[in-house]
Amino acid sequence: MMRLAMMIYSMSATVLASVAVAAALVSGVGSAAGLLGAAAAGAILALPTAWAIVRKMTGG
Repeated sequence: MMRLAMMIYSMSATVLASVAVAAALVSGVGSAAGLLGAAAAGAILALPTAWAIVRKMTGG
């Protein structure tokens, strides 16, 4: 189950970090620190998302 979680996390972290950076750019954030913070927030948000997806897939 951990291997599946890592694969799902790698996909969801990429998507959520990209969405967060795009949202930051649209809202006018132009600094490197702001964009890195948005990417980090997306990657952190992907952890519980990936875990929930894996639990639904495995039935647990």
